Amino acid sequence: MAKNEVEKFEEKELKDKIYNIRGFQVMLDRDLAELYGVETRILNQAVKRNKDRFPDDFCFLMNNTEVTKWRSQIVMSNSVKIGLRWKPYAFTEQGVAMLAGVLKSDIAVKISIQIIKAFLEMRKLILSNAQVFQRLETLEIKQIETTSRLIETDSKIDKVFSLMESGEIKQKQGIYYENQAYDAYKFVSDIFRSAKKSILIIDNFVDDSVLTILTKRNKGVKAVIYTKSVSDQLKLDVRKFNEQYEPIKLVEFKNSHDRFIIIDDKVIYHFGASLKDLGKKWFGFSRMDIEAVEMLSRLGK
Repeated sequence: MAKNEVEKFEEKELKDKIYNIRGFQVMLDRDLAELYGVETRILNQAVKRNKDRFPDDFCFLMNNTEVTKWRSQIVMSNSVKIGLRWKPYAFTEQGVAMLAGVLKSDIAVKISIQIIKAFLEMRKLILSNAQVFQRLETLEIKQIETTSRLIETDSKIDKVFSLMESGEIKQKQGIYYENQAYDAYKFVSDIFRSAKKSILIIDNFVDDSVLTILTKRNKGVKAVIYTKSVSDQLKLDVRKFNEQYEPIKLVEFKNSHDRFIIIDDKVIYHFGASLKDLGKKWFGFSRMDIEAVEMLSRLGK
């Protein structure tokens, strides 16, 4: 092979014949045999006769999966014909250097030098682009994280809208002023409507107006009123109420100064005014993010 032919291989073919397999940059036995001007079987026989010079990181036999992957890469690049009757051997840069000594020919030495230069150029290209690849990977990760956050945010927004439509979301705190009797009445009515199982009221000053609001509760929802003084009038009001509506249980309770509503044994609302006085004067309320277990246990529930 003439010198210009060697240079021709370097310029047009060598880089195209370097593949990435098992994390190594390699060339295949058939391509090396063509470059060295020998038959593939002759090249492989020389390797087998000198097996101790070719450890696995110098030369290895490709498996079926690797051959299939290599074939697909070649088809996509459309650079060479891919007919193979047997699985090829792959040679790393060190294996190519060792081949020059095993084949013992001037052309093998010259071609091996050109091949090793091609390996070096490929490695420089990879190293020079490593920072670009890293930046691309970082951008991709950031894009994935941003997309994930957007999906999570969309999910939360959808949940909020769903709760708003279902009426399950309530103000956590606020103030009602004088002459806002209807707004305050509706607010408490909505709290009662949100109950699925039970309503528990702690209020020292209860009258029939509280019973009226309790008509807004859903069917099957139990109601209990804890109050400081159970007057005869209140007993009569509750008895008459129970004859027409789902019954309310009345319990005398003297240990509370403030007013509370507990919904479904878990959600606690605190009120600065008795329910019968809603909207008459300024009062504040708050939904308390604490467990209702202790309060219920002190009530004997």
